Amino acid sequence: MRTALTIAGSDSSGGAGIQADIKTMISNGVYAMSAITALTAQNTTGVTGIMEVTPEFLEDQMDNIFTDIYPNAVKIGMVSSDALINKIADKLEEYKAKNIVVDPVMVATSGAKLICDEAVDALKKRLLPIATVLTPNIPEAEVLSGMEIHTEEDMIKAAEKIGTEYHCAVLCKGGHQLNDANDLLWRDGEYKWFYGERIDNPNTHGTGCTLSSAIASNLAKGYDLDTSVERAKKYISGALAAMLDLGKGSGPMNHGFAIKNEYTECAKEEA
Repeated sequence: MRTALTIAGSDSSGGAGIQADIKTMISNGVYAMSAITALTAQNTTGVTGIMEVTPEFLEDQMDNIFTDIYPNAVKIGMVSSDALINKIADKLEEYKAKNIVVDPVMVATSGAKLICDEAVDALKKRLLPIATVLTPNIPEAEVLSGMEIHTEEDMIKAAEKIGTEYHCAVLCKGGHQLNDANDLLWRDGEYKWFYGERIDNPNTHGTGCTLSSAIASNLAKGYDLDTSVERAKKYISGALAAMLDLGKGSGPMNHGFAIKNEYTECAKEEA
């Protein structure tokens, strides 16, 4: 069985972060492991608290993982401080990690800021250059490229600017009122559009975490980057189309929409 590691924050409501990553990885057929960067107190309406782990404890988690069950792919999500980012980069370089997917989480779906300015600088200097692919949304791509994005041409320019500067592939995600669910993959001076199905579902909590984890899962299974993106987009479309409706805000998706067997059945109500 192929393996994948998620390095990210915990979401107490289960829709994003470590919890979404593990659900996604299991659903995509890989063994999931985690190194937690922070605990968050949050639900579908917002984030009310963040408690980081220490760099030393994050190092301990990663050492235990890499020296025992070596991951075939690594997904990196929310990391809110420069000290933690530097520690992650040190360890990934030490263990020669491969298939690194970086989801540069900066702002939650609810609008809450999740990363400080110093951490953005560390992200640019340490993590982006060792990434296989980055998966920024429009606001994140604007921060990383230093330009505003209003059109598809802007998406191409921003992805090219980021990819050229940090020498990695960039999947610039659509949405945010720009070209619906179409994503742009820039790599080695060329770009390719991945067209998605626009699903009218307001419950989008954790979509970024889910997509990046699905890409990492498919890379872990040996698929190339283009195929991994295609498979990940198909998976997230299915999770959204399941129309799960939980919570009072932007709710989670049904990560296990394709898992149907005797163990998933509910008890039958008696007449």
